[in-house]
Parts: sequence; C-alpha cells; structure tokens
Amino acid sequence: MMAFFWYHELLLWLVAVGLAAADLKLDCGPDYVTLVWSDSRSQADASLFRLGSCFPTTFTPQEVVFNVELDNCNFRRLVSGNELNYTNDLFYMSSSDSYVLPFTLPVVCSYQRPKDWYPILYDPVSSTYGVEDLVFYIELMNADFSGPAETATFPLGSMIPIMASVVAVAHQPLLLLLEECVAATTSDLEIAVETYTIITNKGCLVDSKISRSKFEQRQKASELRLLLQAFRFGLGQEVYIHCTMVAWDPNGLGSTKKACHYVKDHGWELLDNPVYSSICDCCDSSCKTRRARSPGPGNGLFQKAVIGPLTIPDLA
Repeated sequence: MMAFFWYHELLLWLVAVGLAAADLKLDCGPDYVTLVWSDSRSQADASLFRLGSCFPTTFTPQEVVFNVELDNCNFRRLVSGNELNYTNDLFYMSSSDSYVLPFTLPVVCSYQRPKDWYPILYDPVSSTYGVEDLVFYIELMNADFSGPAETATFPLGSMIPIMASVVAVAHQPLLLLLEECVAATTSDLEIAVETYTIITNKGCLVDSKISRSKFEQRQKASELRLLLQAFRFGLGQEVYIHCTMVAWDPNGLGSTKKACHYVKDHGWELLDNPVYSSICDCCDSSCKTRRARSPGPGNGLFQKAVIGPLTIPDLA
C-alpha cells in the first residue's frame, strides 16, 4: 500500500426510507477503512450489515463498526484522472420478520494518484462475494503475456493483450470465460452515453469479425488470453473495458457458456475444442440463456471487472 499519497473523501448516499436519521462516518486511512453506522432509533438487526464481503468488526443494537483493510472485503480499485478510487457497498440484508427493508449505500475512498503508478485494473481485484478462496483477476499484459503491461497506451490497430484468470484454492478446477465485454469512455457503465461491444451473446468475440482480435490458446483452464486489436471507439480519450467474467464447470460448455472467436474463411470457432464449434453457431443470432445452476464447485460464479483507463491514439 502506498501510504504517502492518501487523502480521503466520503461519498455515502441514504437511499432507503427511514434511514434519514442514521449517522454514517467514514475514515479512509492509507491502507484501511473505518466505517461506523449508528442510529439510536433503528430497528435494523446490526448483525445483518455487510461491507462488501465483510461482516461487522463489532456491533451493538444501535451501532455497526467496520475496521477493515483495503485489500479485503471486495474493495475495487480504479483510476480516474489523477484520482485513485476504492469503491465498495455497505448493504443491509434484512430478514423476513424485519420492518427495515434491504438497502445499499455506496462507499468511496479517494486518494491522489501517485506519479509513478500507471493504471491496469481494479487492484487488488475482488474475490467473489459469498464464496471463500475464489479470486478473479483481469489485467493488461505485455506482448508475450509474460508479465503486466508497462504502458496503458496502445496505438490504433496495435494489439492489446488482456489476461483474465480465476484462482480457486478450495474448489475443483474451474474454466474461466468472458461472458460480456464492452468499451466505454467512463468507468461507470451506467452513465455511458455510447459503448463499443467486444464480447457479447454469452462468450462471442464479435469484434473478431471485423478485426484481428482473437482468443489465444489456453495455457491452463483457469486463464483466458485475449488479443484485442485497438479500435477507433474513444480514439484519443480515456477508455475503460467492462467485462463479466465467469468461472464454470470445464465439462459444462454450451451455447451460453463458451469462448468463441471468428476465424477468417472458416467461421466461428470454439476455443476449447474446435470439433464442437457448432456451439458457436448462435453467435450470429441469439444464444439463449438456460436456467442457471446454483453457485458452487462444479457450477458457475460471476464477477464484473473494469480495466482502465487506457488510451488509443491515432499515430497515422
């Protein structure tokens, strides 16, 4: 953690009826966060509060305290301009016999971006909430995927190496897939005016139909390597790539769980077993969603992530 550049900023909005009297205090330290929620008149069950994936450090009927490190609790790290933002959510789970409805409050700690730090991704990346020992990663890589990229600038037409992976310490091996990826000029996809679709339709790399983008052969099931050709969308601006990663049963590939790219003069090809490329036939139409199985070993888990900002200059 880089303790020398920090300052803090609190962004908490009360979005649930009946919480107007609640007192919320946030202390953003160099590598920790202390959050205190208190309300002397609250009927909420204090044990049902969560900060990301973390349970309260201490609580009483009227006060909930979280004292946690920034590399825990599913904090997400993202650069925006000269700011380094750590974001999370304080949420109340409620219960069937509670008068207090479930609610969620965004939590943001903002720090000054260090001059010698270049953005790659959310870092530390988030572990999947509710499942122990499962951590997702996604990052920009150097040309041969041997290490992290040394720059976040990729000239138009050049290749952007991206690697996504999942570490499943206490689970049977899982297959890492990218279900959706879109580019936007904002780190918040909900406010994006325009986006550029890269992967859609449950794992179809549609950008490969119009470019040299492709999936690289896997080195292991838990990793997925993508070579993305730098596009014109957001040319010269800050660009963020928003992805949904999926950890799935290696034996459960189908039309809604796959990694397909388009090969010129051949058509859609399934990365993990080209013999079964018919799975990819729906990439030009609609890959229907089947009923999802319950999360757990041998099934599937999802994680959203953002890479960026990166820039694509036109050097021509």
